[in-house]
Amino acid sequence: MTPELFQKKHDLWLDVLFTSFMIDDPKIKDELYDFSMMEFRHMRWVARELREKGVAYDYGRSFQLYKTDNTFEPLRRLIVRIKETMAAYPATPLAARMITDEHYLVSRLARILERPELNAPVTAFDMHRTLPGKTLDAAQTDALTLFLFEESYKEYELILVYAYVQNESDDVVQRDIYQDLIDESHFHLKSFGNMMAKMGILGLPRELHERTYKIDDIQAFIRNGIEEEENAKEQCRELAAAIRDEELSDFFDFINYQESYHIELMKKLLD
Repeated sequence: MTPELFQKKHDLWLDVLFTSFMIDDPKIKDELYDFSMMEFRHMRWVARELREKGVAYDYGRSFQLYKTDNTFEPLRRLIVRIKETMAAYPATPLAARMITDEHYLVSRLARILERPELNAPVTAFDMHRTLPGKTLDAAQTDALTLFLFEESYKEYELILVYAYVQNESDDVVQRDIYQDLIDESHFHLKSFGNMMAKMGILGLPRELHERTYKIDDIQAFIRNGIEEEENAKEQCRELAAAIRDEELSDFFDFINYQESYHIELMKKLLD
């Protein structure tokens, strides 16, 4: 395993994940999201092997989110990326596992492409900035748009940072807490990414700088993380109050309450 392969796996995870966000068909969307979680596990396993060998890696990436107006175009691109990534695998048990997983993913994508009736329009990039069944004024729409861009980046950042510090830790309790935080951030990123796609504003979070996750002072990192969670809670409260829609307000209150427990988990790390 090499740092270059780790980058390819990072790119592939993002490709599968954001393809799941942009597609409307619920069955295709759900299957792709499940495969994105599989790719994330692959990425973490590669990181684990690199750490065991004392090889440094980072979250550099080359993936770009190409805009499309139909379902089949990103699926075809995804097959190409998967095959290119598979060609870089060494002859190891981990690589054998990843190859069999991805052979199946390619076969599933190929079966979808055999059904032309599934080639539905994609509106995830058309900037219509409305939600189905919701009537929001300009101020509410702007507030929601800003929130989704900021929070989708924050959740992407947290997933990667927690995964990195988890991989660096040898403490079982710490690793377990980091896993809870990673899982929660995956759910939030999924929620925000799908909402952005519904509004036609799907975008890729910006790349992380190494200083974000290569951390010398873990205690300071955790204290800063608690402060960030407090800020996220306040943003959720403000948005829930600003959007005069009961269903949306309930959703952002729900996220707010989850952030409260994240703070408690991070306090355990300080202890």
